[in-house]
Amino acid sequence: MRQVVLFLGEDGCWVVECPSLPGCISQGKTKEEAISNIKEAICGYIASLEEDGLPVPEERFETHVVAV
Repeated sequence: MRQVVLFLGEDGCWVVECPSLPGCISQGKTKEEAISNIKEAICGYIASLEEDGLPVPEERFETHVVAV
């Protein structure tokens, strides 16, 4: 299980990234598409690490909403 951050990009597409996996980012025209795409990206990222014999980072990301 991984936490992701989802936000609307400047081009109107939804951008989603997985902070516990540096560089693991995707996007989609809808939130649902972006989430589907990041699931695929996370699986590929982890598979690549495992194939290369590298450790898979643990989920250590914590989010907070700050009102300004």
